[in-house]
Amino acid sequence: MSPGNPLGVLGRVSANRPAPSGGERCDMCAEDIGAEHAHVVDVVGRGLMCTCRPCYLLFTAEHAHLRYRAVPDRYLSFPDFALGDRQWDELEIPVGLAFFLPNSALGRTVAFYPGPAGATESELPLGAWDAIVAANPALRLIAPDVEALIVRMPDGRGARAAAHLVPIDRCYELVGALRMTWRGFDGGQEARRFLDAFFTDLAERSRPAPDEVPR
Repeated sequence: MSPGNPLGVLGRVSANRPAPSGGERCDMCAEDIGAEHAHVVDVVGRGLMCTCRPCYLLFTAEHAHLRYRAVPDRYLSFPDFALGDRQWDELEIPVGLAFFLPNSALGRTVAFYPGPAGATESELPLGAWDAIVAANPALRLIAPDVEALIVRMPDGRGARAAAHLVPIDRCYELVGALRMTWRGFDGGQEARRFLDAFFTDLAERSRPAPDEVPR
């Protein structure tokens, strides 16, 4: 799998993080850091790095052309998110949960969904994702490489999909947890309970996305 593929990183969550031995260390300066710490993305290598606060602050400039970018702590909800069953089917994603990651190196949005073997990449059909963004202009707020859109489709027809803009490290967390709990094709009861709790947490953290979005 090529270094430029974000799934190459998402699929190796446990391998990218050293096992804690008396506490984690900053991947940049080797200082001790606590369990709750910030992260920085290696845009070139697609790695997620655990960092201390001083190292994290070095890479917070939003428009700087840097190899490393700090992962922001931003959560947004999309109460009026428009995505029907037919549009979801057009994305050719076989399960009701997916992550959409704008990738600056590839110049496009990459989607992946969970399954028994971990995260699976989905090649978005030409125009399908663009049509969803056109119907939901607030999706343009997603910062490439460091933020993602998580979408969970409802179990019943006619209900509205749940959609949240989240820091990319929450995708790492979710992929790792689902890999441990996933059973069968649809994940099983344990995975569904985890997803319910995960999306409840996202709802509590999120504020509604603004109506006016710059193009």
